[in-house]
Amino acid sequence: MRNDPVSTATAILTRVGGPANVTSVAHCMTRLRLTLADPAAADEAQLRALPGVLGVVSDGPTCQIVLGPGLVDEVTGEVEARITAARPGDGRARLPEKEKEEAKEGEKEGEKEGAAADRGARLKEELRRRNATPFKTALRRVANVFVPLIPALIGCGVLAGLDGLLVNAGWLPGLTPALSAIASAFLALIAVFVGHHTAREFGGTPVLGAAVAAVVVYPGVAKVTAFGTHLAPGQGGVLGALAAALLATRVEKWCRGRVPGALDVLLTPTVTVLVPGLVTLYGLMYAAGAVATAIGTAANWLLATAGAAAGLVLGGLFLPLVMLGLHQALIPIHTTLIEQRGYTVLLPLLAMAGAGQVGAALAVYVRLRHDVALRTTIRSALPAGLLGVGEPLIYGVSLPLGRPFLTACAGGAAGGAFVGFFAMLGTQVGATAIGPSGWALFPLLTGSRGPAVAAAIYAGGLLTGYAVGFTATYLFGFPRRRRSAHGAVPFSAVGRYRRAAGTGRRHTGHGNPKDCADRP
Repeated sequence: MRNDPVSTATAILTRVGGPANVTSVAHCMTRLRLTLADPAAADEAQLRALPGVLGVVSDGPTCQIVLGPGLVDEVTGEVEARITAARPGDGRARLPEKEKEEAKEGEKEGEKEGAAADRGARLKEELRRRNATPFKTALRRVANVFVPLIPALIGCGVLAGLDGLLVNAGWLPGLTPALSAIASAFLALIAVFVGHHTAREFGGTPVLGAAVAAVVVYPGVAKVTAFGTHLAPGQGGVLGALAAALLATRVEKWCRGRVPGALDVLLTPTVTVLVPGLVTLYGLMYAAGAVATAIGTAANWLLATAGAAAGLVLGGLFLPLVMLGLHQALIPIHTTLIEQRGYTVLLPLLAMAGAGQVGAALAVYVRLRHDVALRTTIRSALPAGLLGVGEPLIYGVSLPLGRPFLTACAGGAAGGAFVGFFAMLGTQVGATAIGPSGWALFPLLTGSRGPAVAAAIYAGGLLTGYAVGFTATYLFGFPRRRRSAHGAVPFSAVGRYRRAAGTGRRHTGHGNPKDCADRP
């Protein structure tokens, strides 16, 4: 049964400290991303227990709540509406009475916990600070810049693939120029959107970040000479736009603290556009262009010389990145490759992780025939998994069971090695846009030998991932059966084979829970 987005949004806000504790709201295809003023106020255990919540990933002030496709859009809208309604008051003044009562009940429950709750909050905050390394924080903020661009990348990528098919088939010659223009316009100006979101994420004025980043794609830069060569419009791409907007934000903040108030409205925007604009033309575009070229060269070299090994590693490690919410940090690399060649060769390799996950889930479904609840979860999450949305299967099936998560990674590694092997033979498979994977990636596939060959190799990779994920999970994804006074210990789902707290042991489901068998 579909979860109600209104009640889900209400329950989420109650458990993250109320609307006043939320400083920003965003979402990707499956996750609601909340930036919290006080991360310690969020109760992750209660969030995970909510109906419809598939998982929670906390990274510093950012709380990612996995809801799945469709529901995440509706819940995000409800959350934004409640935060907007609450801001004129004290954080809950304009919420409906029912929501006020729920919030008060949550406060009463928190008061009953007393010193234990305070101690737990301090421990959780200490762990957050320890985990909030500069590297992970930087990845999270870069991801926040690019995640809002994914819907446009998907839409334009699908149209680009359709246009390519029509051109190759010689159909509708009067329509294909229009499709090409629609599909290409966003990528031609993507630097402007990157600049806008970068300034917004890092505390600057978004339109000033966009203005500086627009220099990167302006046709007039072809008249500018830097380091003895003429610049090319788009040189440096999204990396140059990101660097330019970051510099603009720093310059703007410097000006805000030093320019007199009467002159601020005139001087600050002028200096913010002028200084970073000159640095962009005479430094950043050249440097970012060199970095972008190096990324493309490295990707081609890696696949041509060690494609199978690269696919093995990328396909095997992608599920942990998804679990940690770090996979979005790869978006700038994908976008750079698409700008250079028209497609990214990395996405089809990474998409194999989802195939391993599907194979593992099918094996769990076959082995745990008597676990009705888990089989129901698999049946409901499998369609999304086949279309490349892996979080429902990760958080609902494989990760709680433990071993199936590792065997799913093995399936992804096998599928990635399959696709990478063909890249070593000179047949690369790429995607014209990012976002979808699984079966949903087929309309976006292209490559060095055309869409048909790319689709055939990609399909072979999916089948390999399914097969290896299923076989590895079926054979090695469960503890061995043990005999007891009651007979053979049956396999079960999350409850019976859950690790005993802090021991690395598993409860067999028979007798005293303290008498747990060591995990084989």
